[in-house]
Amino acid sequence: MASWEGVNEFVAVAETGSFTQAALRMTTSVANVSRRVAVLEERLGVKLLLRTTRKVSLTEAGQVYYLQCRALLEGLEQAELAVTQMQQTPKGKVKVTAPVTYGEQKIAPLLHDFLQLYPQLELDLVLSNQKLDLIEQGVDVAVRLGQLDDSSFIARRLSNRHLYVCATPEYLAQYGTPHTLSELNQHYCLIGTYDHWRFKENHQSRSIRVKGRISCSSGVVLLDAVLKSMGLAQLPDYYVSEHLESGRLVEVLPSYRDDREGVWALYPQNRHLSPKVRLLVDYLAQHLPG
Repeated sequence: MASWEGVNEFVAVAETGSFTQAALRMTTSVANVSRRVAVLEERLGVKLLLRTTRKVSLTEAGQVYYLQCRALLEGLEQAELAVTQMQQTPKGKVKVTAPVTYGEQKIAPLLHDFLQLYPQLELDLVLSNQKLDLIEQGVDVAVRLGQLDDSSFIARRLSNRHLYVCATPEYLAQYGTPHTLSELNQHYCLIGTYDHWRFKENHQSRSIRVKGRISCSSGVVLLDAVLKSMGLAQLPDYYVSEHLESGRLVEVLPSYRDDREGVWALYPQNRHLSPKVRLLVDYLAQHLPG
């Protein structure tokens, strides 16, 4: 029967490269670490570590064994976390990232409400239109918009958003209203992060390349330009809904509007059992409109 004896000590030595550092990590003696690793090697009948006066390194068998043991220990840690934290009040720091404008308008207010429910939580909110490396940056939850890249992260749909092509009545009076996708090349188009706009034609998604005088990654900047009658823009609902309702903007090509895009919570697999992450994602899913 497999045994755990010596596994923790071996992993500690493999990760620190030193029996001394491994002993410090485990708050035990160097002799105890050395003895348990030796017993492990004897039981397996293979050398796991190469010891010299200057360093400790893994043998080929040791590297294979370490990778398997590391995965097992992480599984054990998650199992213990699931049991011990089920009834605990969430506390500590939670790090969240979201796109700038959506984060300012939709996510940040909900996070503030969430913190009022759980006073022992601290928030580190990073608003950025760049996709941060969740592992490298220590991010607990990332809010992402639109289509997701394939990844090993867990994704949960929180809400939806629509993309609207719109212009001012003044612009349309001067340049005319496009009724087909081919007419877009006759108009000034205000270009965002991508120079392609998304549509749906005959139940098929289409991507149309557009051109114009202004290109900017900021939706706020594009909104200002379209409100000043400088062209057409394709923007998410949270930028333009108010202006469409007031009549300052008019939707064009509504019959070609694409399906709703997803608003997602993305988080590393080792976070899904954490109470603070689980509760936060549930809260966002319950309170985001759409």
